[in-house]
Amino acid sequence: MWLVMACFSALFAGLTAILAKCGIRKTDSDLATAIRTIVVLLFAWTMVFVVGSADSITAIAPKSLLFLLLSGAATGASWICYFKALSAGDVNKVVPIDKSSTILTVLLAIFLFRETDHLAVKLTGTALLAVGIFLMVEKKDTRLTQENGAWLPYAVLSAVFAALTSILAKVGITGVESNLGTAIRTGVVLIMAWGIVFAKGKQHLLKAVDKRELAFIGLSGVATGASWLCYYYAIQNGVVSVVVPIDKLSIVFTIAFSYVVFKEKLSRKALAGLLFMAAGTLIMTICS
Repeated sequence: MWLVMACFSALFAGLTAILAKCGIRKTDSDLATAIRTIVVLLFAWTMVFVVGSADSITAIAPKSLLFLLLSGAATGASWICYFKALSAGDVNKVVPIDKSSTILTVLLAIFLFRETDHLAVKLTGTALLAVGIFLMVEKKDTRLTQENGAWLPYAVLSAVFAALTSILAKVGITGVESNLGTAIRTGVVLIMAWGIVFAKGKQHLLKAVDKRELAFIGLSGVATGASWLCYYYAIQNGVVSVVVPIDKLSIVFTIAFSYVVFKEKLSRKALAGLLFMAAGTLIMTICS
Protein backbone atom coordinates (compact mmCIF):
# COMPACT_ATOMS: atom_id res chain seq x y z
CA MET A 1 0.00 0.00 0.00
CA TRP A 2 2.82 2.44 0.81
CA LEU A 3 4.22 1.97 -2.71
CA VAL A 4 0.80 2.80 -4.19
CA MET A 5 0.51 5.90 -2.01
CA ALA A 6 4.01 7.00 -3.04
CA CYS A 7 2.95 6.75 -6.71
CA PHE A 8 -0.17 8.85 -6.06
CA SER A 9 2.04 11.36 -4.27
CA ALA A 10 4.12 11.69 -7.45
CA LEU A 11 1.02 12.20 -9.60
CA PHE A 12 -0.42 14.97 -7.42
CA ALA A 13 3.00 16.61 -7.00
CA GLY A 14 3.34 16.70 -10.79
CA LEU A 15 0.04 18.54 -11.05
CA THR A 16 1.04 20.96 -8.29
CA ALA A 17 3.89 22.60 -10.22
CA ILE A 18 1.76 23.16 -13.33
CA LEU A 19 -1.23 24.56 -11.46
CA ALA A 20 1.03 26.79 -9.37
CA LYS A 21 2.82 28.11 -12.46
CA CYS A 22 -0.58 29.08 -13.91
CA GLY A 23 -1.36 30.92 -10.69
CA ILE A 24 1.81 33.01 -10.42
CA ARG A 25 2.09 34.60 -13.84
CA LYS A 26 0.98 37.93 -12.41
CA THR A 27 0.56 37.14 -8.72
CA ASP A 28 3.51 37.65 -6.37
CA SER A 29 5.08 34.26 -5.53
CA ASP A 30 5.27 34.91 -1.76
CA LEU A 31 1.60 35.86 -1.65
CA ALA A 32 0.65 32.86 -3.81
CA THR A 33 2.54 30.53 -1.47
CA ALA A 34 0.71 31.96 1.54
CA ILE A 35 -2.71 31.63 -0.12
CA ARG A 36 -2.20 28.05 -1.23
CA THR A 37 -0.96 27.10 2.24
CA ILE A 38 -4.39 28.04 3.62
CA VAL A 39 -5.96 25.56 1.19
CA VAL A 40 -3.49 22.84 2.16
CA LEU A 41 -4.11 23.47 5.86
CA LEU A 42 -7.89 23.20 5.45
CA PHE A 43 -7.45 20.05 3.37
CA ALA A 44 -5.11 18.48 5.94
CA TRP A 45 -7.27 19.20 8.98
CA THR A 46 -10.37 17.98 7.16
CA MET A 47 -8.63 14.62 6.70
CA VAL A 48 -7.62 14.62 10.37
CA PHE A 49 -11.25 14.90 11.46
CA VAL A 50 -12.39 12.40 8.83
CA VAL A 51 -10.05 9.71 10.17
CA GLY A 52 -10.71 10.80 13.78
CA SER A 53 -7.12 11.39 14.85
CA ALA A 54 -7.55 14.90 16.28
CA ASP A 55 -7.84 13.62 19.87
CA SER A 56 -4.40 12.02 19.69
CA ILE A 57 -2.63 15.38 19.35
CA THR A 58 -2.10 15.58 23.13
CA ALA A 59 -0.39 12.19 23.10
CA ILE A 60 2.37 13.22 20.68
CA ALA A 61 5.80 12.81 22.26
CA PRO A 62 7.81 16.06 22.65
CA LYS A 63 10.58 14.72 20.38
CA SER A 64 8.11 13.86 17.62
CA LEU A 65 6.44 17.25 17.92
CA LEU A 66 9.79 19.05 17.74
CA PHE A 67 10.82 17.23 14.57
CA LEU A 68 7.39 17.78 13.01
CA LEU A 69 7.76 21.51 13.63
CA LEU A 70 11.30 21.52 12.23
CA SER A 71 10.09 19.58 9.21
CA GLY A 72 7.35 22.15 8.70
CA ALA A 73 9.91 24.97 8.88
CA ALA A 74 12.07 23.23 6.27
CA THR A 75 9.01 22.71 4.08
CA GLY A 76 8.07 26.36 4.33
CA ALA A 77 11.56 27.44 3.33
CA SER A 78 11.55 24.96 0.43
CA TRP A 79 8.14 26.15 -0.81
CA ILE A 80 9.09 29.81 -0.69
CA CYS A 81 12.27 29.18 -2.68
CA TYR A 82 10.55 26.79 -5.10
CA PHE A 83 7.72 29.09 -6.08
CA LYS A 84 10.06 32.04 -6.30
CA ALA A 85 12.09 29.99 -8.79
CA LEU A 86 8.96 28.94 -10.70
CA SER A 87 7.85 32.55 -11.03
CA ALA A 88 11.16 33.48 -12.69
CA GLY A 89 12.16 30.36 -14.61
CA ASP A 90 10.77 27.63 -16.86
CA VAL A 91 9.10 24.65 -15.21
CA ASN A 92 11.32 22.15 -17.02
CA LYS A 93 14.45 23.92 -15.70
CA VAL A 94 13.38 24.56 -12.12
CA VAL A 95 11.86 21.15 -11.38
CA PRO A 96 14.95 18.99 -12.17
CA ILE A 97 17.08 21.01 -9.76
CA ASP A 98 14.41 20.84 -7.08
CA LYS A 99 14.26 17.06 -7.53
CA SER A 100 18.00 16.79 -6.89
CA SER A 101 17.00 16.75 -3.23
CA THR A 102 16.37 13.02 -3.83
CA ILE A 103 20.09 12.28 -3.93
CA LEU A 104 20.81 13.93 -0.59
CA THR A 105 17.70 12.39 0.99
CA VAL A 106 18.58 8.84 -0.08
CA LEU A 107 22.16 9.16 1.18
CA LEU A 108 21.01 10.62 4.51
CA ALA A 109 18.37 7.89 4.91
CA ILE A 110 21.01 5.19 4.34
CA PHE A 111 23.36 6.82 6.84
CA LEU A 112 20.90 7.93 9.53
CA PHE A 113 18.21 5.23 9.37
CA ARG A 114 20.49 2.35 8.29
CA GLU A 115 18.30 1.61 5.27
CA THR A 116 20.98 -0.62 3.77
CA ASP A 117 18.78 -3.31 2.23
CA HIS A 118 19.57 -3.60 -1.49
CA LEU A 119 22.28 -0.99 -0.92
CA ALA A 120 23.98 -1.56 -4.28
CA VAL A 121 20.67 -1.10 -6.08
CA LYS A 122 19.89 2.12 -4.20
CA LEU A 123 23.32 3.56 -4.93
CA THR A 124 23.01 2.60 -8.60
CA GLY A 125 19.60 4.23 -8.81
CA THR A 126 20.93 7.33 -7.05
CA ALA A 127 23.82 7.53 -9.52
CA LEU A 128 21.36 7.36 -12.44
CA LEU A 129 19.32 10.14 -10.83
CA ALA A 130 22.45 12.28 -10.52
CA VAL A 131 23.36 11.75 -14.17
CA GLY A 132 19.79 12.53 -15.22
CA ILE A 133 19.69 15.76 -13.23
CA PHE A 134 23.06 16.82 -14.65
CA LEU A 135 21.78 16.28 -18.19
CA MET A 136 18.49 18.06 -17.54
CA VAL A 137 20.03 21.22 -16.15
CA GLU A 138 20.66 23.20 -19.30
CA LYS A 139 23.63 25.55 -19.43
CA LYS A 140 22.53 29.12 -18.90
CA ASP A 141 22.38 31.14 -22.08
CA THR A 142 24.85 34.04 -21.80
CA ARG A 143 22.22 36.24 -23.41
CA LEU A 144 20.03 35.91 -20.33
CA THR A 145 19.95 38.89 -18.03
CA GLN A 146 20.83 38.52 -14.39
CA GLU A 147 17.16 38.88 -13.51
CA ASN A 148 16.09 36.05 -15.82
CA GLY A 149 18.74 33.77 -14.33
CA ALA A 150 17.78 34.59 -10.75
CA TRP A 151 15.68 31.42 -10.46
CA LEU A 152 18.75 29.15 -10.10
CA PRO A 153 19.82 29.88 -6.49
CA TYR A 154 16.19 29.64 -5.35
CA ALA A 155 15.84 26.24 -7.05
CA VAL A 156 19.03 24.99 -5.36
CA LEU A 157 17.88 26.19 -1.93
CA SER A 158 14.50 24.56 -2.54
CA ALA A 159 16.26 21.22 -3.08
CA VAL A 160 18.36 21.52 0.08
CA PHE A 161 15.38 22.35 2.29
CA ALA A 162 13.28 19.60 0.64
CA ALA A 163 15.92 17.01 1.54
CA LEU A 164 15.90 18.18 5.16
CA THR A 165 12.10 18.00 5.16
CA SER A 166 11.97 14.27 4.43
CA ILE A 167 14.58 13.34 7.03
CA LEU A 168 13.07 15.49 9.78
CA ALA A 169 9.56 14.24 8.93
CA LYS A 170 10.61 10.58 9.17
CA VAL A 171 11.72 11.16 12.77
CA GLY A 172 8.78 13.39 13.66
CA ILE A 173 6.05 11.21 12.24
CA THR A 174 7.13 8.10 14.17
CA GLY A 175 4.18 7.10 16.35
CA VAL A 176 2.01 9.92 14.96
CA GLU A 177 -0.99 9.40 12.68
CA SER A 178 0.22 10.56 9.24
CA ASN A 179 -2.72 12.91 8.53
CA LEU A 180 -2.29 14.61 11.90
CA GLY A 181 1.43 14.96 11.34
CA THR A 182 0.80 16.57 7.96
CA ALA A 183 -1.70 19.03 9.47
CA ILE A 184 0.70 20.09 12.22
CA ARG A 185 3.51 20.64 9.74
CA THR A 186 1.25 22.67 7.47
CA GLY A 187 0.43 25.01 10.34
CA VAL A 188 4.12 25.87 10.63
CA VAL A 189 4.33 26.49 6.88
CA LEU A 190 1.30 28.80 7.09
CA ILE A 191 2.89 30.92 9.82
CA MET A 192 6.15 31.18 7.86
CA ALA A 193 4.45 32.02 4.56
CA TRP A 194 2.22 34.78 5.92
CA GLY A 195 5.04 36.05 8.12
CA ILE A 196 7.11 36.69 5.00
CA VAL A 197 4.17 38.36 3.25
CA PHE A 198 3.67 40.82 6.12
CA ALA A 199 7.42 41.28 6.67
CA LYS A 200 7.78 42.38 3.05
CA GLY A 201 4.61 44.49 3.18
CA LYS A 202 2.90 42.56 0.41
CA GLN A 203 -0.46 42.01 2.12
CA HIS A 204 -2.00 44.90 0.19
CA LEU A 205 -1.50 42.92 -3.04
CA LEU A 206 -4.16 40.44 -1.93
CA LYS A 207 -6.99 42.65 -3.21
CA ALA A 208 -5.45 42.79 -6.68
CA VAL A 209 -5.03 39.01 -7.20
CA ASP A 210 -6.56 37.92 -10.50
CA LYS A 211 -9.57 35.64 -9.88
CA ARG A 212 -8.46 33.13 -12.50
CA GLU A 213 -5.00 32.90 -10.99
CA LEU A 214 -6.55 32.63 -7.54
CA ALA A 215 -8.48 29.57 -8.74
CA PHE A 216 -5.28 27.95 -10.00
CA ILE A 217 -3.51 28.75 -6.73
CA GLY A 218 -6.36 27.09 -4.84
CA LEU A 219 -6.25 24.00 -7.08
CA SER A 220 -2.49 23.76 -6.60
CA GLY A 221 -3.11 23.79 -2.87
CA VAL A 222 -5.58 20.91 -3.18
CA ALA A 223 -3.07 18.96 -5.29
CA THR A 224 -0.35 19.65 -2.73
CA GLY A 225 -2.56 18.53 0.13
CA ALA A 226 -3.39 15.28 -1.65
CA SER A 227 0.28 14.71 -2.47
CA TRP A 228 1.35 15.33 1.12
CA LEU A 229 -1.24 12.98 2.61
CA CYS A 230 -0.11 10.19 0.28
CA TYR A 231 3.58 10.99 0.78
CA TYR A 232 3.62 11.01 4.56
CA TYR A 233 1.56 7.84 4.73
CA ALA A 234 4.23 6.24 2.55
CA ILE A 235 7.06 7.77 4.61
CA GLN A 236 5.53 6.49 7.83
CA ASN A 237 4.90 2.95 6.61
CA GLY A 238 7.59 2.48 4.00
CA VAL A 239 11.30 2.90 3.30
CA VAL A 240 12.41 6.53 2.98
CA SER A 241 15.17 5.79 0.46
CA VAL A 242 12.56 4.19 -1.84
CA VAL A 243 9.55 6.45 -1.19
CA VAL A 244 11.42 9.69 -1.91
CA PRO A 245 12.67 8.67 -5.39
CA ILE A 246 9.17 7.50 -6.35
CA ASP A 247 7.71 10.79 -5.20
CA LYS A 248 10.32 12.67 -7.23
CA LEU A 249 9.20 10.76 -10.32
CA SER A 250 6.53 13.46 -10.42
CA ILE A 251 8.98 15.21 -12.72
CA VAL A 252 7.76 12.95 -15.54
CA PHE A 253 4.21 14.22 -15.07
CA THR A 254 5.40 17.80 -14.64
CA ILE A 255 7.49 17.80 -17.82
CA ALA A 256 4.65 16.24 -19.81
CA PHE A 257 2.14 18.78 -18.51
CA SER A 258 4.55 21.69 -19.10
CA TYR A 259 4.88 20.63 -22.74
CA VAL A 260 1.10 20.52 -23.20
CA VAL A 261 0.24 23.65 -21.21
CA PHE A 262 3.26 25.94 -21.65
CA LYS A 263 4.81 24.47 -24.84
CA GLU A 264 8.12 24.10 -22.99
CA LYS A 265 10.09 21.65 -25.13
CA LEU A 266 13.00 19.50 -23.98
CA SER A 267 16.29 19.23 -25.82
CA ARG A 268 17.60 15.75 -26.66
CA LYS A 269 20.08 16.08 -23.81
CA ALA A 270 17.34 16.99 -21.32
CA LEU A 271 15.14 14.16 -22.58
CA ALA A 272 18.00 11.72 -22.03
CA GLY A 273 18.34 13.11 -18.52
CA LEU A 274 14.65 12.54 -17.85
CA LEU A 275 14.99 8.91 -18.97
CA PHE A 276 17.97 8.44 -16.64
CA MET A 277 15.97 9.83 -13.73
CA ALA A 278 13.00 7.57 -14.52
CA ALA A 279 15.28 4.54 -14.82
CA GLY A 280 16.98 5.24 -11.50
CA THR A 281 13.63 5.55 -9.76
CA LEU A 282 12.19 2.41 -11.32
CA ILE A 283 15.26 0.36 -10.37
CA MET A 284 14.91 1.33 -6.72
CA THR A 285 11.15 0.71 -6.78
CA ILE A 286 11.23 -2.71 -8.43
CA CYS A 287 14.03 -3.98 -6.20
CA SER A 288 12.59 -2.60 -2.95
